[in-house]
Amino acid sequence: MPTATFQIQRGGASNGKFENYSLEISEGMVVLDAILLIQAKHANDLAVRWNCKAGHCGSCSAEVNGIPKLMCMCRMSDLPLDKPVLVQPMKAFPLIKDLVTDVSWNFGVKKKIKKFKPRKPDAKDGTWRMAQEDIDRVQEFRKCIECFLCQDTCHVLREHHLQDRFIGPRYFVHIASLEMHPLDVEDRREDLKKTDGIGYCNITKCCTTVCPQEIKITDNAIIPLKERVADKFYDPVKKLFGMFRSGKRQ
Repeated sequence: MPTATFQIQRGGASNGKFENYSLEISEGMVVLDAILLIQAKHANDLAVRWNCKAGHCGSCSAEVNGIPKLMCMCRMSDLPLDKPVLVQPMKAFPLIKDLVTDVSWNFGVKKKIKKFKPRKPDAKDGTWRMAQEDIDRVQEFRKCIECFLCQDTCHVLREHHLQDRFIGPRYFVHIASLEMHPLDVEDRREDLKKTDGIGYCNITKCCTTVCPQEIKITDNAIIPLKERVADKFYDPVKKLFGMFRSGKRQ
């Protein structure tokens, strides 16, 4: 069996260092398997967050060779073993220890987003009528497992640390799932512009690239939301009609 060297970031925010571990690689092994073997055989105090090992829970997010990935979905056979495999925690979030970061900021962001507000029932039996096409459009967004890899790779959060004015791609997906829902009547466009910071996104599609659920974050969520914001605040025709309306009021 081939042997791989793992270079793992250890320690906390103030005393971090890289440590090397060698391990025999068996067929079908993923990075998380290797990390757990290292934890069992060489470093019992290695901190790592994981749960399902099946790509469904989003717990084992980390950076492998500098790329945000789910460790349970990253096959060793896809990595070059002629040099150390670099494993680091997500860089966009505060480090707790080793490969574990504090992602609680994300949950605070979600609480501030305006909740689902359904329109009044349009059928006599008190139910709603919806087109299947409208229902299908939001199903993609429900695949999100909140692994926060998209948040981690986003340069606005990762490099510029604008957590106080930018909610990140994961929550643009969440807002898109609400805004595009055929029953929702809440208007979140002003929040998108003023407090959620959608204008900071320059649609590089790096979030789409790392999404393990293959959600087309940029094309299907962020760009349509940008269009809705532009339609409300920057449409010249609407501005012209707005001027006429304000003139009539005077």
